[in-house]
This record gives sequence, structure tokens and C-alpha cells, in this order.
Amino acid sequence: MKIYLSGPMTGLPDSNYPRFNEVAGILRGHGYEVYNPAEYPFDGDPKDFPLREAFAEYSKEICLNCDALILLEGWENSKGANAELQLAKVCGLILDEWKDWMDIPPTTNNSE
Repeated sequence: MKIYLSGPMTGLPDSNYPRFNEVAGILRGHGYEVYNPAEYPFDGDPKDFPLREAFAEYSKEICLNCDALILLEGWENSKGANAELQLAKVCGLILDEWKDWMDIPPTTNNSE
């Protein structure tokens, strides 16, 4: 199963990358494949982030490659996370909040 992480970034310290990376590490440790937007390759000033280009990639990832979308804390107040959630709904992904996955057992198929 490939999981897409979604949550707030804009305006948070370090764009909330530490939280995204922490959760991605936990899920990977349980054998899941994870698409983590915090790993999107960009080294510039956050105000210059290529949002349209990034969302084009995120949209493709959600619709074509992922099986589930997991929402991190604070997603309700994030325009980006809400857009990703709506897209994931349309594309038929499994939807859940991270708080409901914290005791998730390891996947039985680690070959993905």
C-alpha cells in the first residue's frame, strides 16, 4: 500500500517538515511505501515555492500511484490539505487521519 501524507505546511515552523518526516519514517518502518510532500525537491525561499508545479505533481501522485491519504494534525485549516483530500475522495483513495493510524500494525507485504 502506498500512502500519501497530507497536512498543513504554510506558516508553520520549518513548513511542518519535521512532522511530515517523522510520520513518514514511522509508516516506512511498518513497511508502507510513503509519498511525503516534505521531500519535494526545493531548496529556495519558501515564498518562492513553485506551488502550481508542486500541486501538479501531487495530484498525479494521489490519483495514479497512491492507495490511501493520511491527514496530519491541523489539516482542517489547510487549503492545500483540503484540496488534496477532495482529490483523493474523487480518485477513490482510502481516507483517514493520522491519529487513527498511530497503533497500526505492520503491513504483511513488504515487497512494495
